[in-house]
Amino acid sequence: MTLQKNSGAVCRFTWLMKFAIWLQNLPNKLTPPPFRLIQIGSAFWQSRALYVAVRLDIAAILGDGALAVDAIAARIPAQADAIYRLLRMLAAMGVFEEVSPRIFKNNALSAHLREGHPQNVRAMILMHNSPEMGQPWYQQLEQGVRSGEVPFQLSHGSGLYAYMDNHAEFDALFARAMDNVAALTGDSFATDFDWGRFNRIIDVGGSKGGKALALLKRHPHLSGLVFDREQVTQTAAGHWAGKEPPDLLSRLSFQAGDMLESVPAAKDDKDIYLLSAILHGMDDADCVKVLRNLNAASAGTDARVALMEMVVAGSKADFASAAFDMQMFMATQGRERTLAEWQALFGQSGWVLEEEVRLQSIGKILVLKVSRYL
Repeated sequence: MTLQKNSGAVCRFTWLMKFAIWLQNLPNKLTPPPFRLIQIGSAFWQSRALYVAVRLDIAAILGDGALAVDAIAARIPAQADAIYRLLRMLAAMGVFEEVSPRIFKNNALSAHLREGHPQNVRAMILMHNSPEMGQPWYQQLEQGVRSGEVPFQLSHGSGLYAYMDNHAEFDALFARAMDNVAALTGDSFATDFDWGRFNRIIDVGGSKGGKALALLKRHPHLSGLVFDREQVTQTAAGHWAGKEPPDLLSRLSFQAGDMLESVPAAKDDKDIYLLSAILHGMDDADCVKVLRNLNAASAGTDARVALMEMVVAGSKADFASAAFDMQMFMATQGRERTLAEWQALFGQSGWVLEEEVRLQSIGKILVLKVSRYL
């Protein structure tokens, strides 16, 4: 029996995404090639302008009203004419709105830069444009392409995850940015997949447990176990205290460990492991290690694995998946994978793809069942 839910809504979302991709490609067809190439070549102007606006927290200063640039500048504080020129550019891009000369307000886009917005992406923009993540793109991408080395490691002398272990401030920013991923994926992971068929979610690499809690809220019979690094789990439970009902939190527990060494054992076929955007940050060898650890931990139980990941087209990939793949190339030894590449990893690890569950999102849930115990 399929684990897919909301098939009609998923089909409509897929059609809309294809239409959006078609629209996204229109500038390449309508703009003269030299101008289009210059637009692409100077696109970093836009990301840097947005980054500075987020650093200055202009969306929060504007709040629900409209303010003159002098008032905005006074609250930052900053130079008024420079603020005007920054906001004028962003408004021309569709971020913020100039309601009358030199007076601006938030719009549908800039509202998502406010910390209190339930779908804010503030931390994601700060993280992607941080010196830690920006330097490799600017300084080491060419060398990485020439040599195949990871640009992040070339810039910082260590891999991304090792760097985070030793830089608490960036580690915290990265964690907040990963929490922002929900703004991109929405709750389709919870609504388009039939989690009600299971009794326990084992969320491997689940950070503070946001996804597990979202599932527990929808399914009162579910319990959740979040498995992550010790520096994450030691503060995770306290993060939710006072924010969520005690009876809900009583169904969620945390366990520290290294998924490359082992993962929590499954009890029976009513357990399901969830790995959300975890394996795309690993090379093939580490993916196989994790998948084999899952195989060992589920021995004799027939527990399933739900991998929430992108599946890249075998050819003519869309911009989103190709861009995310380059981000993986820049920062990690991982990659966004095609279905054939995923299945090759499953075959080496004792798993077989049982179902590909589509979501109203850019990702899919790949459901794995054991083909053989290793």
